Amino acid sequence: MLITGIKSKPVYAPLRADLGGRYHLMLGRGPGADALLRVLAEIQRSAPPALQKTRVLLVPDGGAPLSTVPFDHLGLGLVSLFSEAEALLQTFRLVLGESLMGTRLYVAGPESFIGLAMKIALEFDLNKDEIRAEEVGTLARRVYCIHCRATTESVRTNIVNCSGCARWLLVRDHYSRRLAAYMGVMVDAEAPGELPPIKEVYL
Repeated sequence: MLITGIKSKPVYAPLRADLGGRYHLMLGRGPGADALLRVLAEIQRSAPPALQKTRVLLVPDGGAPLSTVPFDHLGLGLVSLFSEAEALLQTFRLVLGESLMGTRLYVAGPESFIGLAMKIALEFDLNKDEIRAEEVGTLARRVYCIHCRATTESVRTNIVNCSGCARWLLVRDHYSRRLAAYMGVMVDAEAPGELPPIKEVYL
């Protein structure tokens, strides 16, 4: 019942520095920090002065103390650390509102985090040439219920109970950038109560 190969499903590539940018804004969550450090090392090798025009917003791994994240030695413009993604994204919206022409955005972390960051970037009309994203970490999905419009977070299974209307939803591969979520459609509409096997598929 899962439909694969749908063109709307995002495809991510490893992050690379865009040295044509005048300013660099980097967002990371969890293991995405390593991807950002890789890009920063690339900038440090090729265009060290650009580090002073680079800002990092980061939610470290759950077990990592905020004070131990190794960004301070790079001489960056500013590093802001957060304990949760929601606070990071609120700050990101404010920073993006003050950003200048020539800003390049880098996002690294789980797909759900990337999707929410991209949703904000689209509100500010950033184009695809100004944004780079690398998926790192859990494959758990954000699922949007097409019936009640609620969003269920951190879904790891092919079938999920909607957090809004309690319908059983089939998690499709169809992805909405506007909603930053995969579509969920009632799985037992034709035969109420008859569910296919529930499996963990997004680990």
